[in-house]
Amino acid sequence: MKVDILAFGAHPDDVELGCGGTLAKMVFLNKKVGIIDLTQGELGTRGSAEIRKKESEEAAKILKVAFRENLNFKDGFFKNDEEHQLKVLSKIRQYQPDIVLCNAPQDRHIDHPKGSKLILDSCFLSGLKKITSYNNEIAQEAWRPNYIFHYIQWQELKPDFIVNLEQEFLDTKVKSVLAYKSQFYDETSSENNTPISSKNFLESVSYRAKNLGRLIGKDSAEGFITSNYLAINNFDGFI
Repeated sequence: MKVDILAFGAHPDDVELGCGGTLAKMVFLNKKVGIIDLTQGELGTRGSAEIRKKESEEAAKILKVAFRENLNFKDGFFKNDEEHQLKVLSKIRQYQPDIVLCNAPQDRHIDHPKGSKLILDSCFLSGLKKITSYNNEIAQEAWRPNYIFHYIQWQELKPDFIVNLEQEFLDTKVKSVLAYKSQFYDETSSENNTPISSKNFLESVSYRAKNLGRLIGKDSAEGFITSNYLAINNFDGFI
């Protein structure tokens, strides 16, 4: 299966928080979209790996993506080394995305920038023909995505470009985030509080998107950071 967009997240819920609205919009525009989580988020203070798995599956249904997988890397301790790079590049070659989305290059959680660099390096290595990889014992062809974009989560990083989100796609983003009931604000929960379990954080999912929309004269938006130059044929693509 070839996809147009492959979104990686260090943990289940990263993709929803960072680019859930954009993915929902791309699916609406008939783009084929897939999600791959690097870890199960098993070190999270609230919930468990099993609960996060069920929540991530529900979120994937809400976003209507073509598939969602988990590489089961070790939460908090995965490395940007040959072993992990080969597993990631095998997925890149399997799905041959034109665009890859991944975590921000810097963020509060250490897995986010680490995962970001792992995806960047794996995308490059995936294009080298002399690296051998297999899927179901069949040798894979080299493949390098055209673009790699970083979505923004905790830190207020300055985006290189902004994707306009109509209200329906912001609503879908919020709904996909709320699928992770174990992680976010719940006034009835007796679990320990975390930086993302506050009411303020949950509200920030919408108001940060609204603020980005305000900056471009739209209702809401999501921002992205580029790893390479963006090329255009003309100015007609600008809002």
